Amino acid sequence: MEAAQETFMDQEESDGSDKPSGSPYNSPFRSTRLHIQRSNVCSRAYFVVVMVFFHVYILNVIALLLYVHYNNGPGDLVSGDGASAASVGERSSRLPHPAPAPRELHVEDYSQSFSLPRIEGIRVGHIQQVSIVPDKTHEMKTLSLKPLLFEIPGFLSEEECRVVVQLAQLKGLMESQTPAQSHGQEESNQPLLSLSTEEVFSLLDLNQDGLLQKQEIVSHSHSRDGTWLSPDNLRQILTGLEDHATGMLNLEDFRYVYDVSQRPGQQRSGKLLSHFRQRSKHTWLYQGLGSHHVLQTLRNRVISLTRLPSALVQLSEPLQVIRFEHGDFSNAHHDSSPSHSETICAHTRIAGNTSTLSEVSCRYLTVSFYLSSAEEGGETTFPVADNRTYEEQALVQDGVDLTDTQETCGRGNLRIKPTAGTALLWYNHLSDGRGWMGELDEYSLHGDCPVGRGVKWVANSWVNVDPDYQIQARYQRLVVQRHQAKSAMEDHYQPLSHSNLHQDL
Repeated sequence: MEAAQETFMDQEESDGSDKPSGSPYNSPFRSTRLHIQRSNVCSRAYFVVVMVFFHVYILNVIALLLYVHYNNGPGDLVSGDGASAASVGERSSRLPHPAPAPRELHVEDYSQSFSLPRIEGIRVGHIQQVSIVPDKTHEMKTLSLKPLLFEIPGFLSEEECRVVVQLAQLKGLMESQTPAQSHGQEESNQPLLSLSTEEVFSLLDLNQDGLLQKQEIVSHSHSRDGTWLSPDNLRQILTGLEDHATGMLNLEDFRYVYDVSQRPGQQRSGKLLSHFRQRSKHTWLYQGLGSHHVLQTLRNRVISLTRLPSALVQLSEPLQVIRFEHGDFSNAHHDSSPSHSETICAHTRIAGNTSTLSEVSCRYLTVSFYLSSAEEGGETTFPVADNRTYEEQALVQDGVDLTDTQETCGRGNLRIKPTAGTALLWYNHLSDGRGWMGELDEYSLHGDCPVGRGVKWVANSWVNVDPDYQIQARYQRLVVQRHQAKSAMEDHYQPLSHSNLHQDL
């Protein structure tokens, strides 16, 4: 019986393979499976739905790629003007055309991510063609690599130099600083009271435990009692305290730190402490909307030359114009300051920590314009340019201080003679390797040699950048909000507005 049943099943399987799908000999299970495939999977309606969803998905992917391409993102390190950092590095022989004319501030200018591109120096003496104004090329020569320094002859025309000088004279010039005092006299930024080291330590040691802590130094800075400690003294003491392994200073440790901070030309932790001296007259010229078109043109050229986002340049300091007469000078100094946990950038103070020790200048780069040619002297000197190493001890040799341009200007490594219309560009900071501003480039130490004959006119354009990217972005958002509020107010009271009657030079 069982043998007959197996024979019948084998015959049924063999017969089923040769019969059409509609044969009654097909098993119910197989018939049901084929019916499901025809009615659902292979139906035309289901196929249409799948294809529609597939095309929608493809269109979304294409739209996303176009959005990323035409909008700046932090991952791409794109500048505010749409030039990526990668493309900047590729076109080292030619700069982009000038930026468009100044316009009102818009949110999109400050809400996008941006990087800080740098021009490649290649080598000392290298010349690259740059396009700064339409239908004209300039030659930009690399003068040094430490710091990264360039010279651009003919950056300004003779007429433009004359206009800037006239605007400065109309605005009025003020003394940059009182004439340098003779040796042995008290410097203007020294404490007004004479106290011993032990007395200073006792005054700072608020809890009188014999140990000086960071909170005690910061507490003194907030008391605004500046009659016996200058800001330089405070910063130097704080630096010495942070360098100490215990984070505190006893009297013996404090004596060394404080005594060093009192001696001009000495150093601590690689930071120059020479007291800056200069003799000249200067003024500031506004370059925003409503200013003279030559001043706006200069700002646009700085944007084109530096390749930086226009937002950074527009929100930086006004143009400083300086007049050096016979015997006027400025000692070697850094335009910017090293970053410090207890300092804040002056230009972003509204967006930073207001309880910091002091405000400092944060200037990513300097663009200096010669507005006249001095007949004799007046060179810009970079005492340690392209030195193999930077050691502040080497700045003082046999009693000669290389930062003292009055005495040792001729001994600097690099001196540039002022020529009307020529521009200098140098970076005050290194790159942090991620597209933002890094440490202070100590090789950017520079000064102005005394003018021997004639008059030297020079203008400085600084681009302010906070080393903290988040603070810089927050600051720019605050500026946009204030600008929008001001614009709304002016539009509301337009009939009563007299803002067009006078514009600052």
